[in-house]
Amino acid sequence: MIRLEHVTKTFLTKNGNVHAVKDVSLEIQDGEIFGIIGFSGAGKSTLVRCINLLEKPESGAVIFEGRDLLKLSDKELRAQRQQMGMIFQHFNLMRSRTIYENIAFPLRHMRLKEDEIEKRVMSLLELIELKDRKDSYPSQLSGGQKQRVAIARALASRPKVLLCDEATSALDPHTTQQILQLIKRINKELNLTVILITHEMAVVKDICDRVAVMENGKVVEEGNIVDVFSHPKMPVTKNFINTTNNLGKIQDLLDSNHPLVQIEKNQKLVKLSYQSTNTKEALISTLSREYDVDCSIIFGNVEIVHEVPLGVLVCVLTGSDENIEKALEICRQNKVSVEVIK
Repeated sequence: MIRLEHVTKTFLTKNGNVHAVKDVSLEIQDGEIFGIIGFSGAGKSTLVRCINLLEKPESGAVIFEGRDLLKLSDKELRAQRQQMGMIFQHFNLMRSRTIYENIAFPLRHMRLKEDEIEKRVMSLLELIELKDRKDSYPSQLSGGQKQRVAIARALASRPKVLLCDEATSALDPHTTQQILQLIKRINKELNLTVILITHEMAVVKDICDRVAVMENGKVVEEGNIVDVFSHPKMPVTKNFINTTNNLGKIQDLLDSNHPLVQIEKNQKLVKLSYQSTNTKEALISTLSREYDVDCSIIFGNVEIVHEVPLGVLVCVLTGSDENIEKALEICRQNKVSVEVIK
């Protein structure tokens, strides 16, 4: 549905050029939830604005439904933009208008008849479960309710794509989950393609099908969400994944030479990453029983990502070098990723 080809965006500032997006190529499939994640300044928000040309790239191509948006006339571009709804971190609702009028606003610009506007607005209010608040003003709503209204307004023109720029960053964790579940439901019920910009890996883990990781304006890693979580390649991706658990604290223990990570000559500190069905195997017991290798677990975590269990153990293995190596080889044969930390 959407294909970016070598997209580059540079801003001219008094301090010199800022290369916000550098030669990015991506393909987003029809009906999927695609996450773009990066720390502040990575270029992700600029990239999403390049998709609907709120920011115009100076080079590359933005292909939407087979047409390069950069080659369209202003009139043609406006028509294509109606197929792309967008929501933001701070909702951007009109304070002086009711919830009903906020959602109806883009429909009035489309010059629809009043009865058609009412029918569509009430349908959207029912979708976001705020039908009884149609005459309320934004100031009378909670943050989560405001974002629901922003989503309804973005859906008013019946777009094929929903662009979400840090849509949950201003919300508390409970409300974030509610908004993510609403987006997921909209994706399935309306077959809506969703592009989700965030700096929170937990958000990506919860609802995205695929993810692209950005750093310094470039996409440094991309893939299926399960593959990226189970086999992160780049340091920035590993850092993001560690934010969803306590694995990052292992490095703090190593840096401080904490007693938990101090090992003897007959020991190794290892990280074992389990995937899919092998999380159910009694592997640790097997290593101890058959290879005379003791295992002391200092960290354990199991995530369920798209109904696939992914587990990580950090443990100290004690035994002869030969037996430990045999034990680790058995792990590898059972499709458990092995990293010797120390």
